[in-house]
Amino acid sequence: MSGEPQADCLFCKIVAGEIPATVVRKTEHTLAFRDIHPQAPTHILVIPHVHYPNAAALAAAEPLIAAELLTEAGAVAADEGLADYRLIFNTGAGAGQTIFHAHVHVLGGRPLREGMV
Repeated sequence: MSGEPQADCLFCKIVAGEIPATVVRKTEHTLAFRDIHPQAPTHILVIPHVHYPNAAALAAAEPLIAAELLTEAGAVAADEGLADYRLIFNTGAGAGQTIFHAHVHVLGGRPLREGMV
């Protein structure tokens, strides 16, 4: 949970420029890029540059960066022209988290399925 880059973390490698991504927005503390397996017409991930395994750990250790993650998610939605969108944080494997680096999914571009809260 240190905030330090992890050698085996896909998102840390994207932040470092070691793995390519289609970046749509970048700030001093965050990076936003298109999901390679989109679940909606617009599906963008917003991640912090620092490594924490999930959003709760990020918020506990770096509350200002956690707040910036939300601000940037809203900015990405605006940049993409989304009036209606969903923000999703998956925390833990049982909740569907597959990359254990804090991130928020920005989903939009069509009405999303009901039943997902």
